Amino acid sequence: MLGHERWLGDEPGTPAPEPNLRSALVETLAHFKKHTPKAAALALSTAVVLDDGTGQQWTVRIRRGTFSLEAGRARDAETFIMSDPLTLASIVRGKRSGIEPYLRGRLSVRGNLALALTLDGVFDRRDRPSDRAHPERVSAAGVDTFYLDAGQGPTVIALHGLAMTNASMVSTLSALARDHRVLVPDLPGFGDSSKPDADYDPAFFSRWLVAFMDATGVERATVVGNSMGGRIGIETALVAPHRIEKLGLLAPSMAFRKRRQAVPLVRLSMPEAAVLPMPVLGVHIRQALKLLFADPASLPPAWYDAAVDEFMRIFRTPRARVALFKAARQIYLERPFGPHGFWQRLGQLSVPALFIWGERDRLVPPSFSRHVETALPASRSVLIENCGHFPQIEHPDLTHDLLREFLAEGAADLPTRVRA
Repeated sequence: MLGHERWLGDEPGTPAPEPNLRSALVETLAHFKKHTPKAAALALSTAVVLDDGTGQQWTVRIRRGTFSLEAGRARDAETFIMSDPLTLASIVRGKRSGIEPYLRGRLSVRGNLALALTLDGVFDRRDRPSDRAHPERVSAAGVDTFYLDAGQGPTVIALHGLAMTNASMVSTLSALARDHRVLVPDLPGFGDSSKPDADYDPAFFSRWLVAFMDATGVERATVVGNSMGGRIGIETALVAPHRIEKLGLLAPSMAFRKRRQAVPLVRLSMPEAAVLPMPVLGVHIRQALKLLFADPASLPPAWYDAAVDEFMRIFRTPRARVALFKAARQIYLERPFGPHGFWQRLGQLSVPALFIWGERDRLVPPSFSRHVETALPASRSVLIENCGHFPQIEHPDLTHDLLREFLAEGAADLPTRVRA
């Protein structure tokens, strides 16, 4: 029962306070009057509505580090966060993260998902290091990069895929931050990171990733990448192997070996035309997302609501549309064969690599695994049955158990096929 779940207090045995959202908000705002909030709050000018399902809603206004509280639902709010009273009160008091309830479908977010993730870290009153995700910004290769930073230990950098944001990798952050430092950035051109005029090809992203590591004080890291994020990890390991410890690749995008009939037409395309308004309906984005899962009904409706809202929010900006189409164009046009082709270069990869494939992935065919095994006989490929394009979302426990074993022991003893 939600009302009796364990209270995450400062010390074992700390009693759960009354799950009253207003009291929690008043207490937290009083704390921020006496103590300077985290740097992320100092840059915010926004309003957020919290709804605990009791019939009373509260609007929290933040103006460059100053917090105020209003009863009711403000029309100008950017984000709406809904959950049960105990969960919301404990998040506001900084006693627990909202990520786990969000992943389990007990907390829903509408509107600006990046803002919700930012507030989750702002409400955490503890100083780092913490296994809670703290929002940060850094300049890397000229890109203003928004990222989440959690935990301590060996560094893992989790990279999202095309058209997604770092929110698609928060399950990986939650699973690994207990004993690793986990950095989860929005890639250049996506999410709340800046969107430069760039090629958005693997070489561009690789240069950015090395600069991001430099800016965050990371000498070597394991990269866990989904889809395009996996391709970025591969590229970085090829050009800067001394910076990459291991690669955990979740349905990584790779150069198409077949279905290249449209290459001449795609070469003629002009992604810059995406600066023009492009009407897109949320219902179509939801349908497209569902096609990427083996069992779409296994995810709570609130997850789709948040993902669609976030996509629509970002897609409304012209520079984001251009970045999306440039990156998609580069993925399709990447040369598969020849001296500088992807598959020839892949054989030069010297970093330990684990490839995890979804048996029912409609986007990245799991048949790629046999070509990977030919190019990289020392790597390990694991096929997850009844899984689509997002193993870390559709089967998080299984996926992260595989990753944890790979990080700790290597991939040699991992199975080649697992039932979800």
